[in-house]
Amino acid sequence: MRSKKYQKVKSKIDKNKLYTVDEAIDFIKENKIAKFDESIELHIKLGIDPNKTEQQVKGTLILPYGTVKKKKIAAFVSQKNIETAKKAGAEVVGGQELIEKIKKTGKCDFDVAIAEPEMMKDLAKIAKILGPKGLMPNPKSQTITTDVKKTIEELNKGKIVFKNDETGNIHQAVAKVSWPKEKIKENILKFLESVKKAKPAKVKSNFIKGVYLATTMGPSLKISI
Repeated sequence: MRSKKYQKVKSKIDKNKLYTVDEAIDFIKENKIAKFDESIELHIKLGIDPNKTEQQVKGTLILPYGTVKKKKIAAFVSQKNIETAKKAGAEVVGGQELIEKIKKTGKCDFDVAIAEPEMMKDLAKIAKILGPKGLMPNPKSQTITTDVKKTIEELNKGKIVFKNDETGNIHQAVAKVSWPKEKIKENILKFLESVKKAKPAKVKSNFIKGVYLATTMGPSLKISI
């Protein structure tokens, strides 16, 4: 059951209208629901078959004004690069012992994982743990790397890795309500541009079926792209 405040804001939204990005941002800023600084999220409905490997959508980008939340990075590296990874900003760092720990506990307390190429054969042991959570390093998301320091620093500066979920949709926080409108808009447009570029070759038409903008606690507005 949604709150009265939520219902009041929702009643102001025209369900039959495609809002421009500017209109949607203005609406969100004028109709804040929570007392805390909410995140602004993009929800993208894709015209793909999520069960087909060749139609999976994955990509990376560095948002112009950074990310909403600092991500906890795990680095699967050889012994010689453990200190490099730690100094670069990775919070979970290790090699074989880290892999064995995750295999034993089934737990992975991090938001994104990177790995050196030589670690991938060992990571296969925990692929069934990392994979369903979207944490398995892969070339398309540029999380398999020979430059550990650079990759970790880019992630800390705002580089994000996105992919479709099991229903064929993408969800991504792109800004905070308190940010200046120009910064919110630029992050939104940059993210949409990257998703369009990530269109799989096997998807011929109607790739993006709908884009919605919402806050953490608020209703969504359908926007034109």
